Amino acid sequence: MDKTYCVYVLECNDGTLYTGYSNNVEKRVATHNSGKGAKYTRSRTPVTLKYTEIFQSKEEALSAEYRFKRLNRKKKLEIIREKSKELSE
Repeated sequence: MDKTYCVYVLECNDGTLYTGYSNNVEKRVATHNSGKGAKYTRSRTPVTLKYTEIFQSKEEALSAEYRFKRLNRKKKLEIIREKSKELSE
């Protein structure tokens, strides 16, 4: 069975964004919302999944996560909006 890895972006309850990667996004979001996820999100629950992108390898996902984290907030929100628009078409 091939594993896929996903970069995901969460919107925290204070409006900030958190980016991570996982091979099981639904489980990871639940972990964040239970207060047992990343230190950053623990005091910012509930979190909402805003964006996902799937990769075939962990290395690709980690590289994409790094690139996304380096973007400014405006650019991150543009990417999230574009993805949402594509999905609704």
